[in-house]
Amino acid sequence: MTAPTIRRMRHELKFRDLTVASTERLTPHMIRITLSGTDLADFASGSFDDHLKVFVPTGDEPAKRDYTPRRFDTEAQELIIDFADHGEGPAASWARDVKSGDTVQVAGPRGSRLIEGEIAHWVLIGDETALPAMGRKLEELPAGVKVTMIAAVPGAEDEQVIESTADVTTHWVHRPLDQATEAQPFLDALPQITLTPNTFVWIATEAGIAKQLREAVLEMGHPLQWLKAAGYWINGEAEASIKDLDAPAGGHGGGMGKGNGKGMGRG
Repeated sequence: MTAPTIRRMRHELKFRDLTVASTERLTPHMIRITLSGTDLADFASGSFDDHLKVFVPTGDEPAKRDYTPRRFDTEAQELIIDFADHGEGPAASWARDVKSGDTVQVAGPRGSRLIEGEIAHWVLIGDETALPAMGRKLEELPAGVKVTMIAAVPGAEDEQVIESTADVTTHWVHRPLDQATEAQPFLDALPQITLTPNTFVWIATEAGIAKQLREAVLEMGHPLQWLKAAGYWINGEAEASIKDLDAPAGGHGGGMGKGNGKGMGRG
């Protein structure tokens, strides 16, 4: 079987001043914010796991945090971003308190990394910070493609209903937020996955967990070319992430943290 390729797509870096059109609490730990503005007329995001910078107002210097463009419509000039509400930090606090009519600035994405090839089965593994990317992927996949998703959330009330024409099997892993740096709940769920030929495994969790999951999947005999793992956040490091664990040195870059030294990843 021919291994998939990752094609880089560059975008012009643009700063956009946007207005909050609406807010919605999807689940106890996820807040959806819809942004609008004429600056979105040329917004571009080519991959489900792209990230943009949100300059969160803090009263002094804005806090820069990475977020997934959950959904966007250039004609309607709207952009949807889902914020994981982990209880602390400037971004979560802003998302809880923001109101329609408030303004915020975003920048990017600078580029996209498109995973292309004859992929018959997608395995998506992530925590609540990866749910926006996984949800976007489920919505974008065509009918007939098989998807297995392992998603960790605090409890049953945090499970999301995501519409998809793909053949989706979801395994929800329930664990409290204070156990968000523990890999075992994910490792216990791995035997539920069947790694058939032409399966691409995508992992996005806390960096330490992502490394353990990557090794576990490789030990299952899965080829490295059919795997991508990212640390969406790094325990103990605010505003830090590892976009690709197999990227050359220097791939460790600014991600989204709590801003309090504990670090809780991208929404």
